Amino acid sequence: MSPPTIFHSRAVSFFEGQLQSLASADFEVFREFTIDIDRQNRPEPDVVVVRGDVVEDPDQTRFPAEAVLLAVEVVSPDSVSRDRETKPLKYARAKIPHYWRVENEKGLAAVHAFELEPTTGAYTSVGIFRERMKLAAPFPVDLDLTQIKARRDKEQ
Repeated sequence: MSPPTIFHSRAVSFFEGQLQSLASADFEVFREFTIDIDRQNRPEPDVVVVRGDVVEDPDQTRFPAEAVLLAVEVVSPDSVSRDRETKPLKYARAKIPHYWRVENEKGLAAVHAFELEPTTGAYTSVGIFRERMKLAAPFPVDLDLTQIKARRDKEQ
């Protein structure tokens, strides 16, 4: 794996902070934390929202997939096929209700949001968001995506 880009690092920090501030007290937000799907599949989403009741002790290193509400992946050049193809299939099979894929479009974020369709067990798109992301689920979010930038604005 190559080192993270500035965009990747800023996007992960943005979603970790924003989601933590918006999630109810019943949920906790972590970055790069292992999810136990099965013996062969233990991915580490860039950001994960989990039920608070599974957060047991400070030495904990993983969460069961059934406790995950949302997995967020920020696409890097070396993770494109995993984040677009492999991980969504694994997360859907694990019945993780929501999956967001964050893409870098010329230094600006584009978020592809998906929700698990209960009848088919597959993800269905709930939108592609640029500049502003407003959703009612998994909990109400209204995010200014322009805050995620590859370059910091300098004061004049």
